[in-house]
Amino acid sequence: MAGTSEGKKEEADYKRLHSFPLIRHTDMPEEMRVETMELCVTACEKFATNNESAAKMIKESMDKKFGSSWHVVIGEGFGFEVTHEVKNLLYMFFGGSLAVCVWKCS
Repeated sequence: MAGTSEGKKEEADYKRLHSFPLIRHTDMPEEMRVETMELCVTACEKFATNNESAAKMIKESMDKKFGSSWHVVIGEGFGFEVTHEVKNLLYMFFGGSLAVCVWKCS
């Protein structure tokens, strides 16, 4: 019984430690990077159980704010190789293992 409560405590500590966004790679200008990161965090928190809806929200917001042809992938355990416009790529983690990749190509 004590092991179960200890395991839940460790899981809660892990989630608290990894609830901040961690940028793995970006070539965006500072202002765009901050706005995109905040948008990704908001979408992932709002649609915590539905990655497709979160990606759609991010894509539509980016299209309106920075012009069309934005693409978004949200998930766990994926790899990617994309061709993108220079200064228009953000790859980050949120909540520990949830990855978000946002890029623009035209």
